[in-house]
Amino acid sequence: MTELAEQPQDWTEPGAHPVVPGVHRIPLPLPLDGLHAVNVYVVDDPAGPVVVDSGWAGSETGRRLEAGLRSLGYGLDDVSQFVVTHAHWDHYTHALTLRSRYGTRVRLGRGERPSIEDFDLSLGCYPRQVVTLRRCGAPGLAEEIAAMEPEPQDVNTPFTFPDEWLDHGDRLGMKQRDLEVLATPGHTRGHIVLRDAEAGLLFSGDHVLPHITPSLGLERTPEPRPLRSFLDSLHLVRDLPDTLLLPAHGPVTRSVHRRVDELVEHHRRRLEETAAVVRAGAETAFDVARSLPWTRRRRPLDELPPTHRMTAVLEMAEHLDLLADTGALAVFESDGVRRYAAR
Repeated sequence: MTELAEQPQDWTEPGAHPVVPGVHRIPLPLPLDGLHAVNVYVVDDPAGPVVVDSGWAGSETGRRLEAGLRSLGYGLDDVSQFVVTHAHWDHYTHALTLRSRYGTRVRLGRGERPSIEDFDLSLGCYPRQVVTLRRCGAPGLAEEIAAMEPEPQDVNTPFTFPDEWLDHGDRLGMKQRDLEVLATPGHTRGHIVLRDAEAGLLFSGDHVLPHITPSLGLERTPEPRPLRSFLDSLHLVRDLPDTLLLPAHGPVTRSVHRRVDELVEHHRRRLEETAAVVRAGAETAFDVARSLPWTRRRRPLDELPPTHRMTAVLEMAEHLDLLADTGALAVFESDGVRRYAAR
């Protein structure tokens, strides 16, 4: 495995930080509460640098990326392609903006196509999730989410297809580095990671993050069982030789395996806790979410911001459905609400 360069203590510190020879990390700011930056990675190549992920479209994002590239001897128009791990706003939209300006090629996992096809901000920020929240027994939270208005700059941001769809097993065709595409659905149905086996690197996007557990299926057209897909995808990368972890949020760390083991254990415990809460009398995903602590600070559900409450309830629904699928819980619907019971 290639030796990791020394990293800044604060992973959000602006600049182009060396990771290994030929790879630099540039953290770009985000307009989000609790998540302040997204890492993009600049990979040197004779045909022009390849940039993994791109940031949230906006003037400050553009300034930071341009400054980081300039410090490496590149301009924005030198980028040969953006390879985007998934179509969430903080990863995809800046690539589309720069494509319209410079004609830069944009590549994305094929599984993201349904959510891009269905994207329509006139339907609200989270239309599918609002419907699901009602089925989870959370009508009040559903109405709160339905009333959310998109930011004006987001309404005017293009959200269209990439130039090329990527599939599991594809290779990027770089001259000095072999980057393999691995499909890792779960966080989104079309999420991909990029693996450099020779150098021992995994550009993990939001699939494996060092400090937080990624949301599941938060997209326009989620798959039926994102938690099952996420766990399968974790096992996929765990079965490969260990590498450095180059995440989209958080510092670069030395072991993919160690963090995957932690994530698998987190969800194993969460499944146990979920089943225990149902055995104690909770019936809906909303009931279960209110009975469990959230975040590393172990906060109650009611103390979380609305979008975090939404993702918490939806995560509980995923755990409950997985338990029902395996026969650990019974499931039935009453008055449009999905309810669970011990067997």
